Amino acid sequence: MDDVAGIASGHPQAGAAVALGPAFLGSEIYRHSSYGTWHPLRVPRVSTVMDLVRALGWLAPGQYRASPRAKPAALTLWHTPDYIAALQRAEEAGAVSDAVRLRHGLGTTSNPVFPEIFRRPATSAGAAMLAADLVRDGGMVYTPAGGTHHGMPDRANGFCYLNDPVLCILTLRRLGVGRVAYVDIDAHHCDGVQHAFAGDPQVLLVSVHEERRWPFTGALEDDGGGNCVNLPVPKGFNDTEMRAALDQVILPQVQAHRPEAVILQCGADALEEDPLSRLALSNNAHRAVVRALKGMAPRLIVLGGGGYNPWSVGRCWAGVWAELAGREIPDRLPAAAEAVLRDLSGKGFDRGRPVAEALFTTLADAPREGPVRPDVRERLRVLAGR
Repeated sequence: MDDVAGIASGHPQAGAAVALGPAFLGSEIYRHSSYGTWHPLRVPRVSTVMDLVRALGWLAPGQYRASPRAKPAALTLWHTPDYIAALQRAEEAGAVSDAVRLRHGLGTTSNPVFPEIFRRPATSAGAAMLAADLVRDGGMVYTPAGGTHHGMPDRANGFCYLNDPVLCILTLRRLGVGRVAYVDIDAHHCDGVQHAFAGDPQVLLVSVHEERRWPFTGALEDDGGGNCVNLPVPKGFNDTEMRAALDQVILPQVQAHRPEAVILQCGADALEEDPLSRLALSNNAHRAVVRALKGMAPRLIVLGGGGYNPWSVGRCWAGVWAELAGREIPDRLPAAAEAVLRDLSGKGFDRGRPVAEALFTTLADAPREGPVRPDVRERLRVLAGR
């Protein structure tokens, strides 16, 4: 991909077409990397998904690909050179000055300095950019480490040091893919992606996110200059309401856009168990969105996103891969997969709090249906009428 974005010199997967069905991009860097013992991203997520899908036998030969690390020059496709250099210096020094903290948002409570502060986000960015290259001629790619949708051109923001969705879209453009639909079902609004593409008629942005939740952007009336569809939803947002949003807003908007590629950010922080939101979805809702979007364009890239309960994240994102790869989710997990989830308690990620037995033994949640409340119904009506 040196001719496209300079991701990683000599990387053997660069330019390769997706064969054998969808590709799964992962990396071992996530297994031992943490934002710190107190941070919400202390929990393992991508490594749990990797271990689950392997334990379930859901990776055919050639489907798993190790993510490259994006080179600094590739990251300047959207991020400023000064910011990329600051990230590299922070990793080398293990600290930042007060001036860098103020200028670039590094070394803060949300965006701490940790040992892989450059290498980890550069790896997820490399995966997203490689994903764009892999679907050049069509196909599906899953990169659960992606979805860092808050990153800004010159600063870290909301646990996100780089913005891999933006880099993915820009890479698709360099490859000649024009019309892109970006759908985001994370509990938090995709402020960084909207910052990049507001007003761009080639890119449709649809975001379903919790109202009155950080970053406090993405109001119902905010159309970003005509190409952004923002659906803030109330606490307790359930599977029935998400299905209504899918049928009445997401799918009609995507269909009307006629995209050449669809990108889905499927943050697991919209699930009921997540500690950083008040939404009430089951992971069935995430799989339903994936299922509905699969046929909307010849190219589909699925990213991870937020999610801070390690059991619900791992189960949700493994289920997303099942949907992409055409795998059947068992009623009860086999012993090897169950052991992956129980081991998280053994490593102390439950912090002494009880974990529901179903989070160890199953992959699919029980449905969390409910009424479509009047305020949700009215917001759907407003957006459907645009």
